[in-house]
Amino acid sequence: MSKINLVAPCLFGVESIAADEFRRMGFTDVNAENGRVLLSGEENMLARANICSRFAERIMINVGEFEATTFTELFDGVKSLPWEDFIGRDDAFPVNGWSINSQLFSIPDCQSIIKKAIVERLKLRYHINIFAETGSEYKIRFSIHKNVVTMMIDTSGEGLHKRGYRRNSNDAPLKETLAASMCDLARIYPDTQLFDPFCGSGTILIEAALMATKTAPGLRRFFAAERFGFLDDKIWREERTRAQDLILKNVEFRAQGYDIDPACIELTLANAKKAGVEKYVKASIGDVKDFKAPEKRCLTICNPPYGERLLDVKAAEELYKVMGKQFEQGEGRKYFIISPHDEFEKHYGKEADKRRKLYNGMIKCQLFMYFK
Repeated sequence: MSKINLVAPCLFGVESIAADEFRRMGFTDVNAENGRVLLSGEENMLARANICSRFAERIMINVGEFEATTFTELFDGVKSLPWEDFIGRDDAFPVNGWSINSQLFSIPDCQSIIKKAIVERLKLRYHINIFAETGSEYKIRFSIHKNVVTMMIDTSGEGLHKRGYRRNSNDAPLKETLAASMCDLARIYPDTQLFDPFCGSGTILIEAALMATKTAPGLRRFFAAERFGFLDDKIWREERTRAQDLILKNVEFRAQGYDIDPACIELTLANAKKAGVEKYVKASIGDVKDFKAPEKRCLTICNPPYGERLLDVKAAEELYKVMGKQFEQGEGRKYFIISPHDEFEKHYGKEADKRRKLYNGMIKCQLFMYFK
């Protein structure tokens, strides 16, 4: 098979970060769009993207795109695509997807027509009329946006944010891909000294440790495409070996987390161990009222409790005031704080040196950066 076209969905605000990462991996034709990155590469690059991507939510094969405003156009467009290049005669291929601002808006109808079109295409190629669908599962995903249909095959299985180390979490966990994006924007190095006074389940600390040691986030998990018949098992072994060889040993990076909840401390330490970075991540009980960044050159990244989720708005605003007093700048101290509060800076007491719009799920946030 020649180069494979891929689609990598990502959180809004993370597109350029994800695109830069794919270029560093060796991908060509990388283009960032709203909520996704388009790219292409050889078969081994599909495995590399799944194993190594810190910021993408999934890796999807882009089977093809076309315009459709009628069900007939949808059927013909889907049937024209080379499904036999991927799906075998015994393989399963369930269909799901979404439609926004398009004339074809009934998801059940679209699912039924797409499934029928793929079946008709495969009938012609395999010369059979009944598909048992007892083999490997190829999850077909479609998106219809402003009448443009994109047909994809999911290669990841579980979302890429599920690294495998966080089976349990606190009440308001930060998505791993968002935590990694915050760390990337803050610039994590092998000798970074990192603090998080609201560590929760340890996501920021762990993602930073993985980044500092150049540990691929997907090394410890399985991907749906490992069962795909058109991909050689050798590809996955070689890419895992490559990723393992890139890991930096015995770096000077250190991460210290604090939380007022003892259960969060236990969770952070347990998750760090599962992620294989317990050597670099420490956590202890602590209140932000007592927090002082002890190092002259250090970095603090945090996700303080949101007023609409864990505290009422007034309590959250009081918390921001405390942070503004405790987070002393200068001497190389830098602070990166994510919040959905429109007036965070007002309550924190300082205007950010820079801001970046990010989304925590469906919640629009700002990453407030203090580094001067």
